[in-house]
Amino acid sequence: MAVRVAVVGGGIGGLVAGLALRRAGLDVRVFEQAPAVGTVGAGIQLAPNATRALAALGVLPAVRAVAVEPTAFEFRRWDDGRVLSSTPLGAPVESAYGAPYLHVHRGDLVAVLASAVQAAAVPVEVGVRCVDVLPGERDVELRLAGGRRERADLVVGADGIHSVVRRAILGTGDARFTGHVAFRGLIPASRVAGLPVGHTSTVRMGPGRHCVHYFVSAGRLLNVVCVIEEDTWTRESWTDHGDPAELRAAFADWDPVVRALVDALDAPLKWALFDRLPFPRWSKGPVTLLGDACHPMLPYGAQGAAQAIEDAAVLAACLRDAGADVPAALARYELLRHDRTARVQELSRGNATRFHLPDGPEQRARDAAIASTYGLSPDIDWLYGFDPLAPH
Repeated sequence: MAVRVAVVGGGIGGLVAGLALRRAGLDVRVFEQAPAVGTVGAGIQLAPNATRALAALGVLPAVRAVAVEPTAFEFRRWDDGRVLSSTPLGAPVESAYGAPYLHVHRGDLVAVLASAVQAAAVPVEVGVRCVDVLPGERDVELRLAGGRRERADLVVGADGIHSVVRRAILGTGDARFTGHVAFRGLIPASRVAGLPVGHTSTVRMGPGRHCVHYFVSAGRLLNVVCVIEEDTWTRESWTDHGDPAELRAAFADWDPVVRALVDALDAPLKWALFDRLPFPRWSKGPVTLLGDACHPMLPYGAQGAAQAIEDAAVLAACLRDAGADVPAALARYELLRHDRTARVQELSRGNATRFHLPDGPEQRARDAAIASTYGLSPDIDWLYGFDPLAPH
């Protein structure tokens, strides 16, 4: 009899897990607390390590149809917009790694994944909230709101940064406010048609703040994220509304392109960036975690969604290879994923400092190092070249 798997969370990681686990021959169900699978959100970047897994799962053509393939990755200076470096993406990346680099709206990606999960006959129950998980020696009791109880051979917590499953098996995990607060929003392409913003992934770095922008939704929307520094914040939320006047004041002395983008963000969302050190383990008995539930990523490495996709693919491969031996599969899953995700977390933390250097000797050294890099660096092979479905 196939191993019964309950996936808690129907976001990107949970839907990829549902699809990958079904393809691996497991009996999988997905439980999502929202009344519908979410199609809201903002832009995300999918490097080749993520799109390679999506290709193996058969969904890359559909993702590509709603995505944007950037031509280059740019670093620019804050005050005059001068290009510090430009690394070709597009064809050179796909040639080097066998998979593309894409920009996609989170809602578009979730819609593609939800369609694929439905086509694979994976049950997805919405409006079902998990309140507790009780791992036993051989299976797990999943407690849902309203008194409903379900049993599974394995529970996978893909329920995000506020994971109920993580709290049940590991505790909450200490969160540290980084001092960084992000404003984000989407601008219709028609409103920026007169600005020199191409189909690039662009980071504009300045003292104590930075701005990122790139197109999504087949070029119809421009995703903009502006990060500033603040002393205090109490809420760890993705959906608080920001004050457009505060955002404009923070970038008032930046180059005209950034000021125009900020002016076009009529109703930005504002969220504080919290960091967590890697958990020593992700599993307890037949319960494990993936994505932000176990390794929340600061956005400065553009790898949060990619690492959740990798987790899902690797977990499915481990379970496929282990047969009914769930403990062996989970041990191998953690062995393959823990140190890699911790390395990506550290990369993102380092960028948080590098992006915000004040003008001066350190900034000039950073800019010189960036300018000296041409083309795709072999230093990134460990990240982009990873194949989550290959034998490890």
